[in-house]
Amino acid sequence: MKFSIIVPCYNEEKNLDKLVEEFKNNLINKNYDIELVLVNNGSQDNSKEVLERLKNKYNFITIETVEVNKGYGYGILQGLKVAKGKYLGWLHADLQFNPSEIANGINYLKENNYPKNIFIKGKRTNRPLIDTLFTMGMSIYETLILGTRLWDINAQPTLMSREFFEKWKEPPYDFSLDLYAYYMAKKMKLDIYRYKVIQHRREEGESSWNTGMKARIKLIKRVVEYSKKLKSR
Repeated sequence: MKFSIIVPCYNEEKNLDKLVEEFKNNLINKNYDIELVLVNNGSQDNSKEVLERLKNKYNFITIETVEVNKGYGYGILQGLKVAKGKYLGWLHADLQFNPSEIANGINYLKENNYPKNIFIKGKRTNRPLIDTLFTMGMSIYETLILGTRLWDINAQPTLMSREFFEKWKEPPYDFSLDLYAYYMAKKMKLDIYRYKVIQHRREEGESSWNTGMKARIKLIKRVVEYSKKLKSR
């Protein structure tokens, strides 16, 4: 069974070599049929050159290029559109989540005869207290406003069937994509499987959004606005 994992990359040149090595050592070399779709999401560093070199070196890599960054969600969506796998998913490029964590989700699908009505998502552990409190607050808010239990919405990795993705309509282009996918899975009454994943500290590069309290407040405002739109659908 082929799995396509989308990784949106925005100015992640310092993480790309290690990221691909982790996929190779922990998934490809252990006979998981993985297509790694690396999306150059409007990067302004040397990501393009690094990605081209990696593509020429490994045959499990697909490269998709977004010339102008339109958001985290947009990058994932462009990757999903070109993915070839029966099951699709995504993961961040910053290595806060080790690609080996994907194996747990794949194993669950295999053990259950590859169901189509399934939505799989990690559940983060080992996080700083302020991040945990932020997640709790957003989870409670989304649960109340959307009328269904939604917890640790932005956890990684995410896995789902192609059939589920093909039913999406007007998904958002920003970080609200994680909320959209999770909520639609609940709305369509998919089985939800969550499993614990360890969140590590970013070793290289800088976050494009998590730059302080102002950035968090800005993100909250955007998610709150989108939640109201999602509720009205």
